[in-house]
Amino acid sequence: MAKSSSVSEFLLLAVADTRELQLLHFGLFLGIYLAALLGNGLILTAVACDHRLHTPMYFFLLNLALLDLGCISTTLPKAMANALWDTRAISYQGCAAQVFFFAFLITAEFYVLTIMSYDRYVAICKPLHYGSLVGSRACAQMAAAAWGSGFLHAVLHTATTFSLPLCQGNALDHFFCEIPQILKLSCSDAYLREVGALLFNVSLVFGCFVFIVLSYVQIFRAMLRMPSEQGRHKAFSTCLPHLAVISLFISTGMFACLKPPSISSPSLDLVVSFLYSVVPPAVNPLIYSMRNQELKHALWKLMTRCVSEAINFHSTSADD
Repeated sequence: MAKSSSVSEFLLLAVADTRELQLLHFGLFLGIYLAALLGNGLILTAVACDHRLHTPMYFFLLNLALLDLGCISTTLPKAMANALWDTRAISYQGCAAQVFFFAFLITAEFYVLTIMSYDRYVAICKPLHYGSLVGSRACAQMAAAAWGSGFLHAVLHTATTFSLPLCQGNALDHFFCEIPQILKLSCSDAYLREVGALLFNVSLVFGCFVFIVLSYVQIFRAMLRMPSEQGRHKAFSTCLPHLAVISLFISTGMFACLKPPSISSPSLDLVVSFLYSVVPPAVNPLIYSMRNQELKHALWKLMTRCVSEAINFHSTSADD
């Protein structure tokens, strides 16, 4: 990707003015990052190791955990390094990499969440056809389509954004590189190409949102027709985590995109960007494990096995 201007680095938004607050932010970011690594890592390990979780629902949950890990790893490590070393700089190449990976992962995550709503729709509304409609081959194809669409989306937007000439400085009002912030630095009418691409992407997102809403309308109608209260409770329990995750994802993203310019400020923009880019990857594992008995059992089994192996290892070492 050739540079389109003389900009060699960008300056990210400073999260704090004093050294004490910078270190406090570093500690906060580190704690959230470690929690996200632990939570998503446990889900990945539990789903991979427990054969009872080798089902379509947990296959998509595994994909979601992978995307959450990648998404938070794209933004927080650089923010932590800047807070720790009291700097704001990020290289041109590093900024382009952040834009690419964040666009890739966040788009693929929304598509995976959309597919998960289809999985719940088939499981509850068409249970007799579940094996044929959401088999292993279909799951692999849908997951590949989500990841591939995210990749193409990221290539398109990253190439378009970084082909624009930049003449409005190099300071970004954000703690990581994001396309709208870079477009503010453009001095060319060519930015309309990227705006057009963003509008096209918004239309795709809206289409996925409508699909999710229609899926849950059918799901709730099917649950109301269930004769057994236990069956309704079980169906609702399998849908509730996905509903919570998708609500958090969409609400934070929509507020970031649609908040009125009159209330915009660097501090508010920082909080909003933190909400949609950092909070969901950190809390998604907690949401999915709170009411999911199968997942909690697998996680407990995994942790007890690890503790048991650690005790046996120390006992063996002491005997030697």
